[in-house]
Amino acid sequence: MARPKRNLLATAQETSSPPASLDPNHAIAQVRKAEGKNLYSVELPSSPKPLLVELPSRFRSQIWIKRGGYVLVDTAAFEDRHNKLDGEIVNVVRDEKEWRRQSYWPPEFVRKSTYPEGSDEEESTVGKLPPSDDSDHGE
Repeated sequence: MARPKRNLLATAQETSSPPASLDPNHAIAQVRKAEGKNLYSVELPSSPKPLLVELPSRFRSQIWIKRGGYVLVDTAAFEDRHNKLDGEIVNVVRDEKEWRRQSYWPPEFVRKSTYPEGSDEEESTVGKLPPSDDSDHGE
């Protein structure tokens, strides 16, 4: 039997807006890899070592997390247990533009431009043929 639609809507509403402030044990992390069985490898801006976090059951099969996306992680969730998990996903960043406006957004997670640095509109190669190589014509 499927979950009621009100649960799906409540979860979607909860993740659509960022909180006003973060708890001391919460941190924004970038998803690096899906490890399987609702486990994700994430990277904190302050730590180069990836963390293994769990997706709680309320998000499973309702909210999808893509590689390179952002999540809010509770790093103190599994401190009392002695296992390989480093934390739990508390929230999924869906409206990234709204989250980036918050004061607690880490400056290390800057938005990367789709164009290389220093590119001008005059140098755009959209719709142009690649340059021909004169050395290929048998000289």
